[in-house]
Amino acid sequence: MIVSLLWHIGHRNEAGADRATLHTDGDSVFISERDGDDAKLLGVYSSHAKAEERMREASLLPGFADEPECFVIDDYVLDEDEWTDGFESDGPSTRVTPPPSSPR
Repeated sequence: MIVSLLWHIGHRNEAGADRATLHTDGDSVFISERDGDDAKLLGVYSSHAKAEERMREASLLPGFADEPECFVIDDYVLDEDEWTDGFESDGPSTRVTPPPSSPR
């Protein structure tokens, strides 16, 4: 089964010419979370068409309407590994929001 993840990238980076915000890189939406871009997962849908329908609806909402070209739909096969190797850290990261508090 294939599922479609709908993302929106809110751009805050300075990766373009003269430190301008870069929205796209060729045919792809650019993202640099390290430079402040904010990836939002809007939902996981049972078809690409349903994700496209939600994208059209969301593109009219505040915030999303400011960057309507910055939606991404990624299709994945359910129960199939996407990342099969380890990774190396790029260095220290900064936490933007505090971790959730422990239940009492």
